[in-house]
Amino acid sequence: MDRTLESLRHIIAQVLPHRDPALVFKDLNVVSMLQEFWESKQERAAFPSEGVVVYESLPSPGPPFVSYVTLPGGSCFGNFQCCLSRAEARRDAAKVALINSLFNELPSRRITKEFIMESVQEAVASTSGTLDDADDPSTSIGAYHYMLESNMGKTMLEFQELMTIFQLLHWNGSLKALRETKCSRQEVISYYSQYSLDEKMRSHMALDWIMKERESPGILSQELRMALRELEEARKAGQELRFYKEKKEILSLALTQIYSESDTSSPSDDQLSLTALCGYH
Repeated sequence: MDRTLESLRHIIAQVLPHRDPALVFKDLNVVSMLQEFWESKQERAAFPSEGVVVYESLPSPGPPFVSYVTLPGGSCFGNFQCCLSRAEARRDAAKVALINSLFNELPSRRITKEFIMESVQEAVASTSGTLDDADDPSTSIGAYHYMLESNMGKTMLEFQELMTIFQLLHWNGSLKALRETKCSRQEVISYYSQYSLDEKMRSHMALDWIMKERESPGILSQELRMALRELEEARKAGQELRFYKEKKEILSLALTQIYSESDTSSPSDDQLSLTALCGYH
């Protein structure tokens, strides 16, 4: 633990040379520090230039307030404390994001051969697979091993951005559909590794859920309620939120399109969609 703290102080001294490492997380101006941190990273490395740090505050007539912060690349964090003002929620979200950003700079958070070996062993221990599966890309362990090796040298936040795409494809049913077309896991991984999670991909997934809604009426509202609950639980636990937030955005987009295309809808259906879209408070 002492070594980790010392490593964090070293990183802060490198990336935020004008800040006192001992006071970084106590400083109320943590919002500007997070911005400064990522601007410094962009100057030192090849990061996307569009958008640095983006904040989003959920509309609410009163406390508790919720704020999200999205980092370059798409990683998302939120305030986990009960905040009585929007400014407090914003600061709390920034603090969670800054802590994770700093930890992401530690050598232990970079994908190495040793990290891959440990991760595969942990994956085998948590499933019914074996270590031999790691060399077989047709298995889930093998696909995970292949993804890790394909991202050698990247940080965990960078890897998580790719994993989010595959989590969504699995949740959406797209991976199953691709397997039925005889596409290998390696082909699927190689194909989607070239793409970022953008509006076009979200729109395609929303169309898939519109089709599911037509086949099973009510499934959209059910999934959205579940996604909102998962997002809230993950936020309160201080976890990375992009997967849960993207699920909410995709389902909300699908539900909005369905009701905008419908000429008439029953009051109960309207109420259900509004309740789901507003989330939990």
